Amino acid sequence: MYCQECGKRPATLHFTKIVNGDKTEFHICESCAREKGEGIPGSPNSFSIHSLLSGLLDFQSMGGASPGSLGAPPQSTRCEECGLTYAQFSKIGRFGCSSCYQQFADRLDPLLKRVHGSTVHSGKIPKRSGGKIQRKREIEELRGDMQKHIENEEFEQAASLRDRIRELERQNSSMS
Repeated sequence: MYCQECGKRPATLHFTKIVNGDKTEFHICESCAREKGEGIPGSPNSFSIHSLLSGLLDFQSMGGASPGSLGAPPQSTRCEECGLTYAQFSKIGRFGCSSCYQQFADRLDPLLKRVHGSTVHSGKIPKRSGGKIQRKREIEELRGDMQKHIENEEFEQAASLRDRIRELERQNSSMS
């Protein structure tokens, strides 16, 4: 495939741009990319996911954190397992070991919430078994709601939720 800009050189960079649901693909060579100002992986001006993550982490330490959130972590915050500091993590964008997740958890939750909108991964539901999985999720939500009604001594609402849960469980067991 040749460059869409010059049509002379092979396209080595492939971009996919999605704006308002419209997907556009670009295939250009390094020379045209430099002229357009696009980042080339491995070049000094290139953009990496690590620089994005580092920028988000620096956002907290530069006073851009939301009110009530934690500010810049102290330099002494270290992973007990590998010795990585939070400052080193924010610079390289990677953890040193699996223990880093627990060590820096109080700093990661606000970051993940800002980036992903939530700190809980819900994932996608497969089409074939989707109905059963959705019912299981609905049952979990209803059980939580039922517990709240019980705590508030709203027993009629709790009983109706109990009946709905039983109905959904019966549907799931009949599909197995």
